[in-house]
Amino acid sequence: MPPNSPLFTLPIDPNGSIICTEPSPKIYLLTFQSPPDNRMTPSLCKAFLLALDILDYRFPKGVVVTTSSIAKFYSNGLDYETAIRTKGFFEDSLYPLWRRFLTYPMPTLALINGHAFAAGLMTAMMHDYRLMNPHRGYLCLNELDFGAPLKPPMASIFRQKLPRPDTYRTMVLESKRFNALEALKEGLVDGLGEWEEVKTFVEEMQLAKRGDSGVYGRLKAEMWRETVAYLEEKESNDTAAEKEAKRWEAEGRGRVEDWERGIKSRMSKL
Repeated sequence: MPPNSPLFTLPIDPNGSIICTEPSPKIYLLTFQSPPDNRMTPSLCKAFLLALDILDYRFPKGVVVTTSSIAKFYSNGLDYETAIRTKGFFEDSLYPLWRRFLTYPMPTLALINGHAFAAGLMTAMMHDYRLMNPHRGYLCLNELDFGAPLKPPMASIFRQKLPRPDTYRTMVLESKRFNALEALKEGLVDGLGEWEEVKTFVEEMQLAKRGDSGVYGRLKAEMWRETVAYLEEKESNDTAAEKEAKRWEAEGRGRVEDWERGIKSRMSKL
């Protein structure tokens, strides 16, 4: 990555940061690091959201690229225990960031330098485009492995953006780890490479001027209406889904208990 004077720097508690540079005209690079593995904490989400706001309201339209300075990880997902313990984490921290990326008025590109797991991969999916390091890292939804259900916007972004439903099935129900070539084949990423490939991609796609007309963000909001709606409805869908799941479970258990009582009744008559 070429050296460049920062446009601004934002802290991430306890010892991380986001550094914004402009390595090429109208290509804004947000390089983040929150050791050891860039978990999506409230502080990281808050810093990212502020960085996007600063670029939107204080700089000319261009392209926003995100990447990590921790070589092994783009992001290893949520700090799950902190997330479920922190009141309002999803509706106040994570979902606003995802909605901002999904409807941002400039093109966004995730340069996935290393592993992107669970909510880390979801964050990359909220970008318009993704390029992946061909030599390092896996993409994976591993919620099955640690027993976490997918919330509505977490699921819908893959339904909307993946070209094939069987890829989605493999990701969710098998926790498959996709290397770079597999990710490209399955449509998880748009290309392979590092910074030079990002510049070429941006130039060939003419991304730096896409936000000039002023409707880029509104077009995306309509494209991804399903996921945007889930993000705006916050936790209400989760609560309704949990109630419905409990209702179905209760009904299913009732049917099994009726069946067992029927067997016992028949056995008692023998």
